[in-house]
Amino acid sequence: MGALDQAVQTVIRRCLGVLPDESVLVVVDEGTRSLGEALRDAAAEIGADAVLTVIAAREEHGQEPPEPVAAALAAADVFIAPTTKSLSHTRARKAATDNGARGATLPGVTEDMLARLMTCDFPVLQRRSLALARLLTDAAEAHVTCPLGTDLRLDLSGRDGISDDGDLTGDRAFGNLPCGEGFISPLSGEGRLITGSLGSIGLPRGASPVLTIRDGRVIEATEPEGEQLLATLLTAGEEGANVAELGIGTNECATLTGNILEDEKILGTVHVAFGASAGIGGTVSVPVHLDCLIVEPTLDVGGTRVLERGRFVVDA
Repeated sequence: MGALDQAVQTVIRRCLGVLPDESVLVVVDEGTRSLGEALRDAAAEIGADAVLTVIAAREEHGQEPPEPVAAALAAADVFIAPTTKSLSHTRARKAATDNGARGATLPGVTEDMLARLMTCDFPVLQRRSLALARLLTDAAEAHVTCPLGTDLRLDLSGRDGISDDGDLTGDRAFGNLPCGEGFISPLSGEGRLITGSLGSIGLPRGASPVLTIRDGRVIEATEPEGEQLLATLLTAGEEGANVAELGIGTNECATLTGNILEDEKILGTVHVAFGASAGIGGTVSVPVHLDCLIVEPTLDVGGTRVLERGRFVVDA
């Protein structure tokens, strides 16, 4: 069995724990159809009632799928969405979860990425991710800096951390695959963020725009890349610039590729996302969610040093 076949089996059997007679919906677009067919076939081999549906690629991460697909998501026992743009932060995905489905989104996934990242040390990744989720839940504030000049404080009051550890077998479980992070939706934020990669808008490592954040929103951005990011966020209105997520990567197999699905999982990195947060414990529901990667970060969560210039230092 090849590496990709093993990864597909890991998604279906280990991560999602698909059972015979369960209804499984796989949502793809033309760019991800081949992988979607492999996932559907693997679910069908178990005896699941598996269906593949093809949608037009969304224009932005967080844009809603067509209404018939939203209804199908809500009716499924299990959903899997390897799509070019993310359905994670859509109302349709959240409604499916709230209705009892468990599932995974794989936005921007490639066959190579899935084959590589799903060979991670799952027990270690799970310990790291769970330790981070607990720290984020217990802390009132996080502070992140980096050599490029990031200096950002995030208010975590009253918000719960989430472990993205690949275990999606529980009731209403939801996560990203490939997996590997602990994350939270901050209440607010203040400071500046200098990103090391803008893979979320197709711009990998290179320019380092400065994002100025006040009262939990991006209010200013430098460089053409930063201006493009802010303009994209503001297509969803002022709430598009909302600080939506703080995440810390925990997957030792992930490397910097310019694909944010992999980049945000890199062990020792931090990502901050803007836009929709309602699906991960926040209150903002807009059709956009874009991540900014911070490389070589130093991160304190409450009174605990989590990262030291990109080195994971939490006991996990």
